[in-house]
Amino acid sequence: MPFATLAGVTLHYEERPAAPGAPTIVFANSLGTDFRIWGGVVARLPESYGIVRYDMRGHGLTDLAPAETLEANVADLAGLVEYLGLAKVVVCGLSVGGMVAQGFAKAHPDRLAGLVLCCTAAKVGTAADWNARIETVRGKGLAAMSDAIMERWFSPAFREAEPAILDGMVNMLVRQPAEGYAAICAMLRDTDLTADAPAIAVPTLGIAGTADGSTPPALVGGTIDLIAGAELHVIDGAGHIPCVERPDAVADALVDFMTRKGLSR
Repeated sequence: MPFATLAGVTLHYEERPAAPGAPTIVFANSLGTDFRIWGGVVARLPESYGIVRYDMRGHGLTDLAPAETLEANVADLAGLVEYLGLAKVVVCGLSVGGMVAQGFAKAHPDRLAGLVLCCTAAKVGTAADWNARIETVRGKGLAAMSDAIMERWFSPAFREAEPAILDGMVNMLVRQPAEGYAAICAMLRDTDLTADAPAIAVPTLGIAGTADGSTPPALVGGTIDLIAGAELHVIDGAGHIPCVERPDAVADALVDFMTRKGLSR
C-alpha cells in the first residue's frame, strides 16, 4: 500500500510501471469516492500501460488536508508525477478529478501527453448548490445525502440490477470524511476553468453518460467544444460513475483514443 508525503501531505496511491516506450495514465477520482472506482477500467487496459491511481485530499487514505482550492489539488497531482519520475502522462479525471486534470493542463502543460475528461466540465454547479451541499454534509453527514447521490451516480437500470454494488458504493461514500467532502465542494464552487479550456493543446477525449444526473452530455460537450480537436464519447445509459457502471465502455474508449492519437507508443 504505497504512500508518498509531498509538501506535508501524505497521498495514498498505487502504481503499475509502464513497459518501455508505453504510456502512463494517471487516474483522478471523483467527489465522495477513492481510487478503487477505476479498478474495472484498469483491469481491461493493456498490460503495457503504466497506471497510477491516487486518492484526492480528504478522500480514501490520503490526508485530510486543506483542499478548498484547485491549486492545492493540482499540486498533489503534479507532486506525485514528479515523485514517481514520470516525464509525461495522460491524465484521466472523473468529475472533480477532471477539473483537477484541467488545472494540471494549465499549470504543467509540459508534463501532459493527453487528457481524458470523464463526466466533468470547466464549471460544474452553482455557488448556491455547493453551499447547500456543504451545509448538509456538515449538519447531517453524508448518509443524509446518499440516496440522492446514488440517483445521480448510477442509472435506474444499474441500481435495480446491481444492489450489492450500490450498497458498496454507499459504504464508500459515507466513509469519506465529512470535512474532506465539504472542502472539495468548496473547491468546485470556486472553480471556473472556462476561460482556460481553449489553451489546452494536447489530444483530449471527453466521456459522458446519457443517464448522468450531475454532468449530462450537454455540459461535458460544452467544455469539449472549447478545446481544439477534442472529441466527445457518449456512453448510452451510463450515469455519473461510468468507470463502475460501464468499465468495459470506458476502457474501450480509452484504448481507442490512445491508439488513434498515437499515445500508445
